[in-house]
Amino acid sequence: MGFDQAKDKAKQKMGEAKEKVGDATDNEDLENSGKRDQLVGEAEEAGHDARDKAAGAVHDFKEKHDDE
Repeated sequence: MGFDQAKDKAKQKMGEAKEKVGDATDNEDLENSGKRDQLVGEAEEAGHDARDKAAGAVHDFKEKHDDE
């Protein structure tokens, strides 16, 4: 797991914590902020995963065609 993915996971965990604290304290703004942080973290993680897969595919393609 790279730095970007670790940062995305941390954002999601912080969002979970904010959501739980908001729920426990009846603070709807904090709860919603936590949910938003989780969604942003998940979206960023998906983007980084897609970028890494694309880079891997390009690398594999280049290796295959360099041998020809």
